[in-house]
Amino acid sequence: MTSPPRTPTFATLVREFFCDRLINQQNVSPHTVAAYRDSFRLLLGFVRQHRRKSPATMSMDDIDAPTVLAFLDDLEAGRHNSVRTRNARLATIRAFVTYASSRDPTALPVAQRVLAIPAKRFNRPLLGHLTRPEVEAVLNAPDRTQWSGRRDRVLFTLMYNTGARVSEAIGLCRSDLTVAPVASIRIRGKGRKNRVVPLWKSTASLLTAWLLEVAPGDQTPLFPNRHGGALSRSGVEDRLEHAVSIAATHCPSLAKKNVSPHTLRHTTAMHLLQSGVDVTVIALWLGHESPETTHQYMEADVEMKRRVLNRLAEPEGKVARAPKADELLTFLEKL
Repeated sequence: MTSPPRTPTFATLVREFFCDRLINQQNVSPHTVAAYRDSFRLLLGFVRQHRRKSPATMSMDDIDAPTVLAFLDDLEAGRHNSVRTRNARLATIRAFVTYASSRDPTALPVAQRVLAIPAKRFNRPLLGHLTRPEVEAVLNAPDRTQWSGRRDRVLFTLMYNTGARVSEAIGLCRSDLTVAPVASIRIRGKGRKNRVVPLWKSTASLLTAWLLEVAPGDQTPLFPNRHGGALSRSGVEDRLEHAVSIAATHCPSLAKKNVSPHTLRHTTAMHLLQSGVDVTVIALWLGHESPETTHQYMEADVEMKRRVLNRLAEPEGKVARAPKADELLTFLEKL
């Protein structure tokens, strides 16, 4: 008589989820694995603190819906995470409980209640971007007499030319650059989606000169730090902040703006849109998975809306006199 199959432990399900489902079956990128890993570290740490259980002794019942909701609340209230981050952590948990219930049917009731937790709605802030004079001020701010300044100028120019994410820019190698017959750069995007973006002649000239200051080798980082390794995300943020502070002395409007590496990406998209480039082309340029993501730039372009409004004639009717305020409605409005 054959014995019934053993129910996999929680630890086994977690290992299988990462090794079999994410890596072997779905072949997700290392960045996705790292994001899922960080979510699990936070979740398991939360359960260990509140249920006094080590991760090795946990079961599926320990990540039921009330626990997951408490964890999500703690992310926002305790760790001050944004709603976007909260929803990303929830997406990780949903993916795991879906897989776990397929491997262990006894976990299905727990999974169903966790899957019923909705993603939280949030207000989408307006996309910040720079004007052309502001971009020029930032690109000219680095000190070209210094090696780091020359690197920063080429880096920021390339990011503006291509609209590359900061992670994409710091991941570039010498072999990604093509100078002839057409200057272009190969960018490794999110989800292993690569794209090739053409370069302006000025950008290509800057990069050609910059290669003389970078160590040889196809896999050498195109924008190294002082030790020869690739720049970090925080390193780019610090260098850009320094450049913006210098540029603000010549362009005062920059002092009122919060400029991040992603601001350069938004700026590229807005300037392409304002130049009449089709949204689908901008989506390909930026590496968006769907053109719907690119439509947010159309919503944020106030200047484009103003031009459309100018084509529409204003109404010529007389302004009606406002009716006398109703006492009851006035009372209600003051509540």
